[in-house]
Amino acid sequence: MKLFVGSLPFSTTDDDLQQLFAAHGTVDSARVMTDRETNRSRGFGFVEMSNDDEAKKAIDALNNSELSGRTIVVNEARPREERPRRDFNGGGSNDRGGSFRQRSW
Repeated sequence: MKLFVGSLPFSTTDDDLQQLFAAHGTVDSARVMTDRETNRSRGFGFVEMSNDDEAKKAIDALNNSELSGRTIVVNEARPREERPRRDFNGGGSNDRGGSFRQRSW
């Protein structure tokens, strides 16, 4: 079962997350999400546990618990929503739909 962990302190590492959840069962993976450009934590992460019962016990034990002064949120991760890809080139066209009038000087 994949778990979402939110409101993490920005100092939390993958290893910290792994150790936190290992107290409640076998952790397959633990990852704190980081910003691509700054490599700084985004304040949330994901933990995967192969045993659903252990995962549910971890949710019960850790949701709304405190980690380094912050109250964290732990719940079952929802499937990622498909979002349209952002086009930073203005849609591939330079035409803005208006008419172009040339000035005569």
